[in-house]
Amino acid sequence: MAVLQTDALLLDLKCKVGSCIDEAKAKLHSLSRDIWLCPELAYQERKAHDRLVALFSQEEGWQVDSHFKLETAFRATWRPVARGGCAQGDVINVGFLCEYDALPGIGHACGHNLIAEVGAASALGLKALVESTPDFPSRLQLTVLGTPAEEDGGGKIDMIREDAFEGLDVVFMAHPSQEDATYLPCMAEHDVVIRYHGKASHAAAYPWEGVNALDAAVLCYNNLSVLRQQIKPNWRIHGIIKHGGVKPNIIPAYTELEYYLRTSSRHELPIIKAKAEMCFRSAAMATGCEVEIEFSRNMFDNILRIATLEEMYEKNGRTLGMDFTTDADVLTNSSGSTDFGNVTFVAPGIHPYFYIGSNALNHTEEYTVAAGDDKAQFYTLRAAKALAMTALDVLLCPELLQKVKEEFMEGKLKEDKILKGGQAEDTSKSTEAGAR
Repeated sequence: MAVLQTDALLLDLKCKVGSCIDEAKAKLHSLSRDIWLCPELAYQERKAHDRLVALFSQEEGWQVDSHFKLETAFRATWRPVARGGCAQGDVINVGFLCEYDALPGIGHACGHNLIAEVGAASALGLKALVESTPDFPSRLQLTVLGTPAEEDGGGKIDMIREDAFEGLDVVFMAHPSQEDATYLPCMAEHDVVIRYHGKASHAAAYPWEGVNALDAAVLCYNNLSVLRQQIKPNWRIHGIIKHGGVKPNIIPAYTELEYYLRTSSRHELPIIKAKAEMCFRSAAMATGCEVEIEFSRNMFDNILRIATLEEMYEKNGRTLGMDFTTDADVLTNSSGSTDFGNVTFVAPGIHPYFYIGSNALNHTEEYTVAAGDDKAQFYTLRAAKALAMTALDVLLCPELLQKVKEEFMEGKLKEDKILKGGQAEDTSKSTEAGAR
């Protein structure tokens, strides 16, 4: 099928896949709107899950695993009817991810309803294109994975543990933001809960009989605040006191804090965790409390970048009118985290960001409104088209897919070498003798 790989015909197919996505825009908007109207928290996204499962179950040809590895996860797969004896080993499995959990109190303030729409739109558009193109090679599989709990817990990491991404050649998703960008820095991150156990006593009558767990929590908070001045500028420590006591005249016997620790790469996380743990334990020692430190079961990785995929996505996006940001501050200082980072160490993928017609900031009530606004639909489907076009590049240009895989293996080997080679030393220390 070399004829399909000419630039003119590839461009024609990219135009057609965009038209296929436009033809489905009404049901895609309805999907997004239904998810937005009923925000659900991590691992509880039953209505959003059921809505997506129903969408793919009603589309002809999709094989749907309704509860794939997790209760609120799913997998939908599609293969074209064989047209000419393509060998099984030649099949290219392209994955699209849907997220759909919301934030407590403010709903879809990160636009996961739009992420779900992008994943569904890209896959449905590609399927429609292949079915309408008689001489399209049949050596492909489309896989849509519904991945719950990105905001809290890391559902993709749970699914990786269950081999849910096995067999995927490349993985795509796109995230709403304030700008179009092929990549924004995503930090490695680990959650931790700190619990202090003291002894209750009457705070006025005999305070000397108590062991104040709130004092321990305050010292912990202050220790970490002081630590911030001696960590790398792009590292992050932030948290809250979740429980501080029950009544002013009772010395608190129990307090609880929750913190997020972030570094620019996963091999630096052990450094910041060790520093933070000293802050936790010293507060307990100073107050006589017992301390309980519980790190979450899932640690979020940074994203393993694939420049080839990013370049293809940007090229395709520009043909659709995307204006990719060149703001150096945005491109270097973003500091969120995503469990998609872990996925990129299992299969090559991209996680671009797309403008939705608003300058509101993510995780705010204003962004919730923007994510449900009809105005966001044009930009959301444009991102889906860019992903589908990039998938066509991978499917129809074998040399590009090979380059992607080579880049992935090289990047993974480099990261693994750092992790295994003891190179996670604290490089924030000055090498200059006597430096302060």
